[in-house]
Amino acid sequence: MPVRPTARPVRAARTTLRTRPALPALLALTLAAAGTLTACGGGSGSDPDTLKVSFKQSTDNSIKVMDTYLADIKKQFEKANPGKKVEFVPIKAPDSEYYTKLQQMLRSPKTAPDLVYEDTFLINSDITSGYLKPLDPYLAKWKDWGQFIDTAKAAAKGEDGKTYGVPDGTDTRGLWFSKDIFKKAGLPADWQPKTWDEILEAARAIKKKVPGVTPLNVYTGKPAGEAATMQGFEMLLYGTNDGTTDPLYDKASKKWIVGSQGFKDALGFVETVYKEKLGPDVSDALDPNFGTRVRGELLPEGKLGIDLDGSWLPQDWLEGSGHEWPEWSQKLGLAHMPTQNGQAPGKVSMSGGWTWSIPAKAGNPDLAFEFVKTMQTKANAQKWYIANSGIAVRKDVAADPAYVDAQPGIKFFTDLVASTHYRPAYPAYPKVSTAIQEAMEGVTTGDASVEDAAKSYDEELKSATDGKVIEK
Repeated sequence: MPVRPTARPVRAARTTLRTRPALPALLALTLAAAGTLTACGGGSGSDPDTLKVSFKQSTDNSIKVMDTYLADIKKQFEKANPGKKVEFVPIKAPDSEYYTKLQQMLRSPKTAPDLVYEDTFLINSDITSGYLKPLDPYLAKWKDWGQFIDTAKAAAKGEDGKTYGVPDGTDTRGLWFSKDIFKKAGLPADWQPKTWDEILEAARAIKKKVPGVTPLNVYTGKPAGEAATMQGFEMLLYGTNDGTTDPLYDKASKKWIVGSQGFKDALGFVETVYKEKLGPDVSDALDPNFGTRVRGELLPEGKLGIDLDGSWLPQDWLEGSGHEWPEWSQKLGLAHMPTQNGQAPGKVSMSGGWTWSIPAKAGNPDLAFEFVKTMQTKANAQKWYIANSGIAVRKDVAADPAYVDAQPGIKFFTDLVASTHYRPAYPAYPKVSTAIQEAMEGVTTGDASVEDAAKSYDEELKSATDGKVIEK
C-alpha cells in the first residue's frame, strides 16, 4: 500500500509491517518461491483467453477485503468480455515474502502473470530491474487517467519519466487515541497536540494516571519493517525543520542526505518513548506481528492510549472483517501529527499506496489493461476505497458526498493529502529504509545513543547508495 498493512504498510505502504530478510534468508525465500510458483503453474502466455492476476492475499484468514472485491471485478470483466477468463494467482505471505515471490515470478515468461499488485515502496526497484512494462501507450488513450491526482501518478513513475502502474488509492497517517483512556487521564476528548512535546506530555499523563495500558505506540525496529520507517520515523523526520524540503534525498544533487539534525531529533523522540517506558515493552515493539495486535486487540480492548498509525485501520473493524468493532468511531479520536515545534505547516502526513502493473514478460498485456480499466471505473474505484478504508486518488470520487460520508474518518484522512509527503522511493530506498530501522532499533533497545545510531546510519547510507550522499 502499505507502506500500510504497505504501505496499508507501503495495504500496503499497504504500508504494514515489513521485514527485510538477511541475505541467506532472502535466498531461501527465493528458492522456496521458485518451487511454489512452478507448482502453481504461473505463466500467462500459454492461453490468450485467460488473464492471470497476482495480488497479496492477507495472512489473516478473516480479512477478505481484496478477495471479495476482485471476485466482483472478475464477474464484471468476464460478462463484458465473452470467452475471456480471469484466473487469480494469490500470494498469501507477509510483505517481505510477497515481494520476494513476486520478483521471482516476474523474471520468467513461464511464471509472469499478466497483472500484478505492486507496492510503491518497491516499484522503482522492479522498474530498474526491467520487470515492468511502461503503460504510457495505454494511458494516453484512457480518458479516466485525467481523473487521477498528480501525486498518485508520480508514485508509479520511473526515473525515465514513464508510468509503470495505475494507483488504486493512497493512504495518510495520523494519531489515533482512546477517548476512554484520555478521560481517565484527564486529557481532552478533542485533543490536538501542536508539538512533539505535547504528545509526550499526554503519554506521561496516561502512564501516571491509567496504569495497565500502553500510553503511546510508535512502530520501531527491523521486525516492524517499513511500518517503523514510514508510520514511525518519517512521520517525525518530515516534521522537523529539515522537513520543509525532503529530509532524506536531495533532488538537486540526486544524493541522499547525511548529517541531518532532523534525523537526530527524530531518533531522540523514539529514544524518549522507550527510555521513559511510554511505549510498548521492547519485546512487543520488536515483534513482527505487533501491528496485528494493535489493530485487533490493543485498540479495541482499550489497552492503548495513542497510536501513530495509518488511515486504513478501520478495514479491520468493519462488518465481515472478522474483527468487527462497530463502536470504533465513538471510542477513538483522531488528531493530525504535529510538526516538531508547531512550525508551518503545523501538520505532517506520509502517503504510500499500491498500483496495478503489467509485467514486462506478461503474455496478455492488452487484456490486463482492460481489466485495470474495469477495476478503475468511478463506481468500482469508489467501492474499493470504502471497503479498503483507502484514500481516493480519483478527483471525481474524492468530490462525491457518498464517498466522503461513507465511513467515519474518511474526510479527516483525505484532508491530510494536502499536507502529505511521499517517500523518495528510488531503487536504493529499500536499503535506506533498513538502515533507518536499524538506527531506530538501536535507540529503542538502548544499545546505541542517538549520536552513535545517527553516525551508524550515515555509514550504512554511504554503503547502500554507493557513496551518493550529501551532508546538510
